[in-house]
Amino acid sequence: MAQRSARETALAALRLWREKKRFADSVISELLADADLSRSDRAFALDLFYGVLRNLTLLDFWIGCLRASRIESNVRDILRLGIYQVIVLKTAEHAAVHATVALAPEKQRSIINAILRASTRRRSELLAQANAQPLFVQTSHPRFLVERWQQHFYADYTEELCKWNNRPAPLYGRINQLKIDPETFLQLYPDSRPVSDHPDFVEFNILPKVALDSGHCYIQDPSTAIACQLLDPRPGEKILDACAAPGGKAAYLAQRMQNRGVIIACDRDGKRLQILKGNINRLGATIVRPVGHDWTRNHVPEEILSIAPFDGVLLDAPCTNTGVIRRRVDVRWRLRPDDFSRMSKVQLLISRAVLRLLKPGGVLVYSTCSLEREENEQVVRRLLSKLEELRLDAETDSLPFRDGFDGAFAAKLVRIA
Repeated sequence: MAQRSARETALAALRLWREKKRFADSVISELLADADLSRSDRAFALDLFYGVLRNLTLLDFWIGCLRASRIESNVRDILRLGIYQVIVLKTAEHAAVHATVALAPEKQRSIINAILRASTRRRSELLAQANAQPLFVQTSHPRFLVERWQQHFYADYTEELCKWNNRPAPLYGRINQLKIDPETFLQLYPDSRPVSDHPDFVEFNILPKVALDSGHCYIQDPSTAIACQLLDPRPGEKILDACAAPGGKAAYLAQRMQNRGVIIACDRDGKRLQILKGNINRLGATIVRPVGHDWTRNHVPEEILSIAPFDGVLLDAPCTNTGVIRRRVDVRWRLRPDDFSRMSKVQLLISRAVLRLLKPGGVLVYSTCSLEREENEQVVRRLLSKLEELRLDAETDSLPFRDGFDGAFAAKLVRIA
């Protein structure tokens, strides 16, 4: 079987994502693992795949401008790829059109060729038409999501947030001081750059495979440190990381505890728990004990009960991920208007379950990577109203348009002795 080109790989990924409704990251990772592509071709395939997903509504708007009649789904996927190259990437016409048309079966090539060549001739006109459209079309976000953000944030902030989500995400890593100090790390990996005001973090241009394999760093956005810093665990304490996979925060807690004490790191998904175990082992976080558990069920495993009560609990709750759309490109297309209230019920259920294991005087840090009040401030207020033994000690967040990192929220709750 002939090897797929970068364009063929991107097209296969788009079709799998659309037809199987799988997560974008897993689809493209699986296809690239089987593809014999050069580094530049792999990067091009990623750019095509994620670029189309980031611009889906806009690309379909342009397709509608070029052809009013119905277009079959497989043809639309090819047109999305071609128009993304022609209008967004500004790829040379002969390369973009010829190579993209070649992806189609013979009987479909004439219509695809006609539409793509029309897009090159009308490029300025199409861009002008797009600029006259509402923000949700220009930036390819669900309309309901843009409208709720416009109510929550200022209009200018909403526009900034939508544009932020459509830029490729920077590559950040946390220096793992269980294995290496920051000064030595920067000398050993001169391509890394310190992140201002975040001494544990660096930025990379390309994935630092050697640093990752050796456990010298872990790919992590600086916004993820907020929850761990609020919890502020001490050496020798007993900590519960209730929803821990893939393990980045658990390992950071272990570093802050100087690898002294115990951290129970839970996850309900077996595959994610295996990933957590691998990450923890590579990072040398020896005090972390992975345990499989679903907090929406009543029975708590003896592995957890035997350690309880805990000095601190980190609950990085499952959420809608609206703060990390820049990284999880297809999140926007999975969201539905009722997801926010649905998730808040799950978040409250898990919060109450883990609070039973917190000692008097202990600290619970509730965190999400969501920007939505229903999942953040409102969950905290409902906990405080229902549980008199809780006191709110601090609350903080990271907003992409303000702070320049992923969106995150964290609240520090103290169980009154």
